Amino acid sequence: MSRVLIAIGVSLLVLPGIAIAQSKGKGIRLWNLTSATISSFQLSAAGKNEWGANQTLNDKDKEVDHDERLRITGVEPGRYDAKVGYSSAKQCFVRDIEIRTDAVFSVSDKDLKDCNK
Repeated sequence: MSRVLIAIGVSLLVLPGIAIAQSKGKGIRLWNLTSATISSFQLSAAGKNEWGANQTLNDKDKEVDHDERLRITGVEPGRYDAKVGYSSAKQCFVRDIEIRTDAVFSVSDKDLKDCNK
């Protein structure tokens, strides 16, 4: 009988935490599939050229390595352009990215346009 009560007690403590974690989701994330480490990543509503905060500052080391994912904050689902910067001072644009709630979107070398340097 005491084992049953312990199991019930543990369930009552653990299950609400699991439900809260599931309801929050993982958020919006960028998956860097470019061949280099991204040092700057800014978003603007598609066609607006009004760039938001540097999202790489959300990362522990402030960069997004190849094949690394980055949590994107302060952005609602929709269509965006991205300004992608590298430590070599190279800067490129990615146009018309669809961003969805709690989803991963990727940027690869073939997506990069209008690069300088």
